[in-house]
Amino acid sequence: MPGYARYYVPIPLDWMPQEYEGPDYTLPFNVASASNYGAIRSQINAAQRQALGQYGFVVKPGQWRQFYQLYETNRYQEIPVFVTVDAVYHVYHLYFDKLLRDLEREQFIPALTGLTRSLVKAAEARYRAAEAPEAREAARRVWAYFALAQQLLEETPPPIDPAIKPEVEGELALISAANGFAVSALLPPPGDPDLSPYMEDYSQYIPRGHYTRSPELQRYFRAMMWYGRINLRLKSPEETRMALLITDLLRTTQVDGKPAMQVWASIYDPTVFLVGKADDLGYYDYQPLMAAVYGASPRVDDFADAVRLEIFRASARALPAPQINSMWVYIWEDKKDVTQGFRFMGQRFTLDAYVFGQLTWRNVGTLSQPRDLPSGLDVFAAFGNAEAYAILKETGETQYLNYDKQLAKVRKEIATLEADSWSQNVYWAWLYALQGITAPKGEAYPAFMRTQAWARKDLQSALGSYAELKHDTILYAKQTMAEMGGGPEDVPIRGYVEPNPEAFARLLELTRMTRSGLSDQGLLTWEIDRRLEDLDSELAFLTDVAQRELLGTPLTEDDYARILYFGGWLEDMTLAAADPEEDYGGMFDRNEKAAIIADVATGVNRVLEIGTGWIYELYVIVPDGQGGFQIARGGVYSYYEFPWPQDARLTDEAWRELLENGQQPAQPAWTSLFTVP
Repeated sequence: MPGYARYYVPIPLDWMPQEYEGPDYTLPFNVASASNYGAIRSQINAAQRQALGQYGFVVKPGQWRQFYQLYETNRYQEIPVFVTVDAVYHVYHLYFDKLLRDLEREQFIPALTGLTRSLVKAAEARYRAAEAPEAREAARRVWAYFALAQQLLEETPPPIDPAIKPEVEGELALISAANGFAVSALLPPPGDPDLSPYMEDYSQYIPRGHYTRSPELQRYFRAMMWYGRINLRLKSPEETRMALLITDLLRTTQVDGKPAMQVWASIYDPTVFLVGKADDLGYYDYQPLMAAVYGASPRVDDFADAVRLEIFRASARALPAPQINSMWVYIWEDKKDVTQGFRFMGQRFTLDAYVFGQLTWRNVGTLSQPRDLPSGLDVFAAFGNAEAYAILKETGETQYLNYDKQLAKVRKEIATLEADSWSQNVYWAWLYALQGITAPKGEAYPAFMRTQAWARKDLQSALGSYAELKHDTILYAKQTMAEMGGGPEDVPIRGYVEPNPEAFARLLELTRMTRSGLSDQGLLTWEIDRRLEDLDSELAFLTDVAQRELLGTPLTEDDYARILYFGGWLEDMTLAAADPEEDYGGMFDRNEKAAIIADVATGVNRVLEIGTGWIYELYVIVPDGQGGFQIARGGVYSYYEFPWPQDARLTDEAWRELLENGQQPAQPAWTSLFTVP
């Protein structure tokens, strides 16, 4: 596969973290001495004013549905703007999700539909041509495998042939019920007495993320989940025959005059750039081995040959096992032995899912006290963030057997990663950008950023963007399993940019990587290109301003004007990232909400949900540009993390309903250090 690191170009910073050179104050700060205290006093209560003085900032729970609403209100109320990293990372999420939706609707869904139809016909032909019983049964199951995907994918699928009807209808019923683990109705019973029947987690087929937006996306979600999750295990001769037949069908089938492999790659390759390579074995692994064992053009009955099948299986066992387990494994089974296998469009290896797997059962905990669910903080602790580890220790997570040992292991592995690893695809580069948010803040930063409270606020900011990453890629990333409106033309107030140039610079690097990579592959639409260019311009400005603030270099009136109208830019970018709604006469839906949810790990009858809620208000004491200090306001994520029943995985709509009704679980306790009701 191509090396996508070539699209990632680091941005050198003029500022070097040594000592803060801008106007500063000591903590605690006398809030009443702020130049605009009289105008702000009514916005925050006594407890919030006390925290503001103690830490130099405070987060106030808010009810804002979108970032731009808060920032535009700032302008109308003449409250100084504080541009947060949260707000611009949220904009990147909006456009990443938008470009993925557009690719799916315009390219992936038509390609997958044509590919599936052709493979159904080709598999049926193989079934009818087969004479050897083993080959005939394998071909029948492969036919059913693709016919099932066709039933899931098409709005009006064709009737199911009687020869495969029991298996396809049985599997459809399980997917429709989505009740969790059950034995597959379509895959063959194992002939190996040491191998358990194939168990699938059917709750995974509940459409989530942006896939609830339309019936078309819901159908695509279920079909791709089928193609991404079903593992034709190497340990099973019957399932391996199916995998070999699928490999040969991809090699030989034509889809509207194009090779099936070319159509398959038109879906797989772009998602490699966006999310990563499959964690399981697939066509690229099986095809060369198949040719070596069966020849360049095997007949369907050749796959009935038990001797050659065993030669192939022995050779394939030398191939890598998956690094992330996403399927049912009994406690007495060897994980590698039963999870190594073939997936048609396998879900992708991601670093954070690997971390989750290394820090949960069976690697952490005991049979009687398993750590069956991770925490989002595990990812940042593995990145080396001391505050994330401190919180995990406070909450008792590190007390599980082997937690510290496993954390040391993954920290060591991650510490060896070079720049080409972090820039291998957009997903990894996003994780790298998040580390720019949480980097330790020493003497080079203003007083409010040198507090423990700010370190925890940074974690919430990073976790909020991380939740959006998981939300946007929920279909493709493998999940671990334990076992502008009008306004005044002058600039009456002077705002401030969160002085974290590294966070802005890394997001700028990610934005440019996304734009260059998609453009090079011919996947960038004019609208997305224009909007990513707008984001590029804004991030370059914010990076520059953040550096000048730390260096004590005065901002210009033009700088202050651009900061003042940040809310208008946000509104324009947010609405343009929405999908046109018929109910609004083709206009963008202004009722869209920023809150999202995603399940990121599966435990014992429960999943870990992480998400963002309403936008909260951040009040912070910053220079007023006239020799004094003022109170500025910005928007930040509110972050949630909680276990939830496995068979009721939350959609965005269900989550937002909980928020609207005030029925959402409490935020993590550690956020109370800086969030004051």
